[in-house]
Amino acid sequence: MQVTLANAFGRAVDEIAHDARFAGVEIVQHAARRGRSSTTLSITIDREGGVDLATCERIAGAINRQLDTYDEKYTLEVESAGLNRPLTKPGDYERFAGRDAKIVTSLLVQGGKTHRGVLRGVRGTNVILETSKGELPLPLATIDRANLEYDVRSDLTRDKKERKHHA
Repeated sequence: MQVTLANAFGRAVDEIAHDARFAGVEIVQHAARRGRSSTTLSITIDREGGVDLATCERIAGAINRQLDTYDEKYTLEVESAGLNRPLTKPGDYERFAGRDAKIVTSLLVQGGKTHRGVLRGVRGTNVILETSKGELPLPLATIDRANLEYDVRSDLTRDKKERKHHA
């Protein structure tokens, strides 16, 4: 049985997740998308304190070495999860409790599909989002996508208050 490029990429990503050289690096998500003439392989990573370019380059090198034997054309994208990090696992909603988030659901919940607020964790099978109208339980099964929302204005305001306080 021939192993496809996409399957080999999945195995390479799995190996990185268990490689001591990349301890502390979290694989947030990865995908293989077939195009007309090539395949795009993408991997999003995160680490406490952020991801630097050198880490992205090391991961790209490790993946490229494993895919070296494939003749199929591909483009590899290695990126940091960034400030608006995707939330992909139930544990993410607990880990980032207290942070602003945007959650898009597949079904209408209280009249909408896009919800913004402060994460309050998971209760049972629901993600709890604190909105201006109170707590909003969002069933995990209905979440299409979710991400943290970084508000630069609040950071600047907080920084300004701290400088005034220390002046």
